[in-house]
Amino acid sequence: MSPAHPHRRALTPLAAVGTALALALSATACTGSPAGGADDKADDGPGGRTTITFWHGWSAPSEVRAINANIARFEKTHPHIKVHSVGGIDDDKLNQALRAGGSRGPDVVSSFETANVGRFCSSGALADLAPFIEKSGLDLAKTFPKPLLEYTGFEGRRCTMPLLTDAYGLYYNKTAFKDAGIDGPPKTWSEFRAVAKKLTKPRGDGYERVGFLPNYHGYENNIEHYLGSWGPRYFDSKGKASLALDPAVGNLLRFQQKMVHELGGYEKLERFRTGLGDEFGAEHPFHTGQVAMQLDGEWRLGMALDAKVPFEIGVAPMPVPDEDGIDYGKGFLSGTIMGVSAQSRKQNAAWELVKFMTTDTEAVVAFANDIRNVPSTFAALKSPGLKLDPRFKTFLDIARNKRSNTAPGTLDGGAYLRTLQDFAYGFEKERDSSGLVPGLQRTERQIDADMAQARRG
Repeated sequence: MSPAHPHRRALTPLAAVGTALALALSATACTGSPAGGADDKADDGPGGRTTITFWHGWSAPSEVRAINANIARFEKTHPHIKVHSVGGIDDDKLNQALRAGGSRGPDVVSSFETANVGRFCSSGALADLAPFIEKSGLDLAKTFPKPLLEYTGFEGRRCTMPLLTDAYGLYYNKTAFKDAGIDGPPKTWSEFRAVAKKLTKPRGDGYERVGFLPNYHGYENNIEHYLGSWGPRYFDSKGKASLALDPAVGNLLRFQQKMVHELGGYEKLERFRTGLGDEFGAEHPFHTGQVAMQLDGEWRLGMALDAKVPFEIGVAPMPVPDEDGIDYGKGFLSGTIMGVSAQSRKQNAAWELVKFMTTDTEAVVAFANDIRNVPSTFAALKSPGLKLDPRFKTFLDIARNKRSNTAPGTLDGGAYLRTLQDFAYGFEKERDSSGLVPGLQRTERQIDADMAQARRG
């Protein structure tokens, strides 16, 4: 949810249904053999030149300029390949095109929804990249941080590659901290809760400012982002949902529920939230000083600077559980993915674009600079070519941290996260945690049933 993809949010129910339907169709209709392959020689057009079509989701003028600049770099180094770029493509349209195939479909695709990788890979909508990777001599483990490899593959099949990274951390109002006599950002969740209470300023039946807005409907407070600090398992070794016995899940839910009540209660916080400015506009509540601490991704720094906020901005990793202090510095990672259509007849040329944009250090660094995202390769993360605000280093460190994590991709397109989120929406309103374990057990059963249905297709 960055300048690279500011529209990406947890799906609304209608959007989730639409995406699930499109993905379900692709799962039943995209399972044929790839039209090309690493040894396919049918890529070349007249004179040894070929044109490939690249569909992506970027749409804002600055984003389009950045992606076009990267394509120009590719075409300069690959003069026999021309790229026809089509922007503003969401996953619904993407999946319909991958299902239909044909000459008007894309050869290369990118998506902001890492949760869909499981469907992309299992349905055969995207080509298996293993032969191309082997032919290119790439060592992925030495090229990308482990969480990025986890969210770009599924059950041993690699059908996508990481293109830039989203790292989630803590933004804080250093001026408000100084005025309150707080020396620095909280490193543990107990410190965080105390700081949030100290920074909260009631006004009438509402707030002048909240130290932190804990509600799950708050901007970027998706449960998987929260859980990045706690280290959940989500599933056991047999692929069954494992939530009720996972201390990370239970401890987070109890902690968040307690913080909601300590800061004034769910209803009062929700009234405050509904009056806040747009997440991606200048009136974001962190920009205006209405929220003193914000869980957010690396893009927020640039947005806050563009909004010319009247206070000093601090950036730090999110806190960790008190007993896990050694883990401080980790965070939740996500990002953009790229793949090759299984229906493309120009897969060699398509792979060259994917390889260039995801592994060429100069290209990755330039693109990261242009759209203010975190680079996705080890080489780019330490490149002197990065031209970013010094505070951005926090996100580079989170991306490199070996304990940083992501949510696993699944056959159901990450529907398990929406199911868990739905439970969390109800739990945060309750006054005690007595319903936690039974509720998580019901959630497990629902997730397992949905996964079984997805496997039946």
